[in-house]
Amino acid sequence: MTVLTKKLVCGKRKTAIARISLKEGTGKITVNGREAPQYFHKRAALLHQLNMPFLTTGSENRYDTVANIHGGGLSGQAGALRHAIAKSLNLIVPSYHKTLKDAKLLTRDPRKVQRKLYGHKKARKSFQFSKR
Repeated sequence: MTVLTKKLVCGKRKTAIARISLKEGTGKITVNGREAPQYFHKRAALLHQLNMPFLTTGSENRYDTVANIHGGGLSGQAGALRHAIAKSLNLIVPSYHKTLKDAKLLTRDPRKVQRKLYGHKKARKSFQFSKR
């Protein structure tokens, strides 16, 4: 097993940051020392999200992924991991660039939670209006 990316590749989503290294292997994804199905056991959709870069390039079960993720929740961490996997696949095989770009996997999702505003209950929700 040789490490294919010389440096750790970072992916980001919301406030989560994922640093990964890709190796030739059987398609095993390890997140913070645990298997991905065990780490993201609450939602199966997140596991599908992780495999999207591999499915779009047709390289499933060819690379092992070792990831270190911190910050955010499960959804943000899965998005950060997907972004990092797509970026590292792009580094390893440059011919995947068009496929990954068309699937919008190389673009960092810039959406974050809007801050709470004063005079409001939450970011957009206001207190009940009373005319009299």
